[in-house]
Amino acid sequence: MASISSLGIGSGLDLNGLLDQLAAAERQKLTPLTKQKGSYQAKISAYGKLEGALSQFQAAVGKLNDAGLFQGVTSKVTGTGLAAAAGTEASVGSYQIVVSKVAQAYSEATNGVADKTAELGAGTLTFTFGSGDPLSVDITQAGSSLEGIRNAINAKNAGVGASIVNDGSGTPYRLVFSSTKTGTDAAIASVDFGTVGGLSLDAATQVPAVNAELKVNGIDIVSQGNRVEGAIQGVTLDITEAGTSSLSVERDSEAIKEAVKGFVSAYNSLQDSMSGLSSFNAETGAAGLLLGDSTLRSVQSRLRTALTDGVAEGQFKVLSDIGISLQLNGKLKLDESKLDTLLADNMSALSDFFAGDSEEAGLAGQLNQTLDNILQDKGALDNATDGLKDSIKRVNLRYERVEQSIDATIARYRTQFAQMDTLISGMNSTSSYLAQQFSMMNTQLGR
Repeated sequence: MASISSLGIGSGLDLNGLLDQLAAAERQKLTPLTKQKGSYQAKISAYGKLEGALSQFQAAVGKLNDAGLFQGVTSKVTGTGLAAAAGTEASVGSYQIVVSKVAQAYSEATNGVADKTAELGAGTLTFTFGSGDPLSVDITQAGSSLEGIRNAINAKNAGVGASIVNDGSGTPYRLVFSSTKTGTDAAIASVDFGTVGGLSLDAATQVPAVNAELKVNGIDIVSQGNRVEGAIQGVTLDITEAGTSSLSVERDSEAIKEAVKGFVSAYNSLQDSMSGLSSFNAETGAAGLLLGDSTLRSVQSRLRTALTDGVAEGQFKVLSDIGISLQLNGKLKLDESKLDTLLADNMSALSDFFAGDSEEAGLAGQLNQTLDNILQDKGALDNATDGLKDSIKRVNLRYERVEQSIDATIARYRTQFAQMDTLISGMNSTSSYLAQQFSMMNTQLGR
């Protein structure tokens, strides 16, 4: 059988070109399927955009669904001497704090030796701390130099650190023992050098341990360290120097306000996304990818219901009670001055409205449940997306079948063209032969 590259040689016709045109015409049957598949893919992408906007709104809702947000406090220090951090258990109040002493760690040096690598003899060093706790450090003969003793003490990592200093004298090398914590409990009360020869403490080098001392609203407080916890409920004080400070602990109204503003902003962004996906421009005829989509309409309806139904319990029932109104364009508008008043005067009722007394209660809890039902596996969006993916699979199968049918049709055309080419070639040969014969006969007859 003649191949496609030799079509037309016998007949002189452009059969290859004709076959290409027929193939192009046949492949037009695939265009509707390609467009259909593209529309499904675009719709899946649109659902993905909707899911992203819903997830961002849910994150904003989640912040208001946490009762701890409305119990949070912030601290402010004026003056010198300390820094403060308030935790969730801190109570609102004002405190005058006077720091008279800063906690200090104990240290003391030994007498000097001429050679820091010389062995001083095996034995056991025993430290006794101000708390009464002992620490024993075994020293081997080979490790009985000043350097070896230092290393053995530090290896214990048990409340005392050792270092070597050089005072520049004839016997310059000294061991310095330092408590690793401040305060009198961690101070080194005594050191027994045992059989380790030639070492003793030099009292002139002693730096005594000091406890932090302060007054909180006139109440004396003593602390082993400069971090003071428990003197004020839920507040951690970090002493830096002696001085007088004022500490105020207040509800963190700004964090709550930002969370409410974030809620309004996220909902309005969600509305913009949904409006864009369902829009229609009468002038240009351009339509959103989810115009008329039942899943999108269901999402809009469920969210609107959750917002407008409000809550059954508590002083505030609907969003307008706290200064959030629903506009004609579907967006929310916040009256910040009204919210500021509620933050100052009625924090508890605001907490009840948004967070309620459980994860499912309050407006935020109800909204979160609605969003979960939309976004979860096998939820509204997941089911809609899966349906589109199944449709794409069916279109792919139809595309393959149509493509196979087109290939078969083109193969049949190719066979028929080859047969026609052969037939025309034979007819042309016969015609040429007859023409030659007639010409010869005319010549013989003198014509």
